[in-house]
Amino acid sequence: MNEIYVSTDVETNGPIPGEYSMLSFGSAAFGPKKKLFSTFSANLKTLPKAKEDYQTMKWWQTQEQAWQACRSNLQNPEKAMQDYVNWLNDLPAKPVFVGYPAAFDFMFICWYLNKFAGQNPFSYIALDIKTYAMAILKRPFSKISKSVMPKKWFDECKKSHIALDDAIEQGRLFCNMLAINTKQSCKK
Repeated sequence: MNEIYVSTDVETNGPIPGEYSMLSFGSAAFGPKKKLFSTFSANLKTLPKAKEDYQTMKWWQTQEQAWQACRSNLQNPEKAMQDYVNWLNDLPAKPVFVGYPAAFDFMFICWYLNKFAGQNPFSYIALDIKTYAMAILKRPFSKISKSVMPKKWFDECKKSHIALDDAIEQGRLFCNMLAINTKQSCKK
C-alpha cells in the first residue's frame, strides 16, 4: 500500500478560513479495501477576532446535538494541528485527502495546517468524492448528488454533522466507489 485515504470533514461557523473559524474536524484513514486504520478528531477554540456567519449560525440552531458535540473539550488550534500532523505522519502510507466537498473541507484544513503547524502533509492535493462520482457515472458535475448515486455505494450510516462520524461515512462511501471502479477497470 503506497497511499492511505484520509476522509475528512470539518464543521465551521462561516464560509472561509481566517475570517471565520473551524469549530471541529474529523479524519478517518482508510486503506483501499475499506480497512479503517485510525481516526483523529478535535474541537477547536475559535480564532481571535473571527466572525460568525449569520446563515451558518442559523443552521447550527437546527443541529443541537452536533453543536454540543463540537463545542466540548476545546483545544487551541496550535496544539490540535500539530497533533494532527503527527498523526498524519504516523500513518502507514502517504496520506491522500478525501472530502465531500473537498474544496470546502480542504480549504479549512490547509489553512489551519499552514497557519498553526507550519506544514501540510497533504501538500496541495485533495480528492473530491463528487468529482470521482461524476467520472464513474459519466454524468455532468451539476447532475451529481448523493441522491443519484447507486445505493450499493452507501453503508448504513446516518449523517450526524459530527465531524468524525461524517468523515467515516464519507470514507466508506469513497472506498465503496473505489472498489467498484477498480473492479470495472480490471475487467477491461
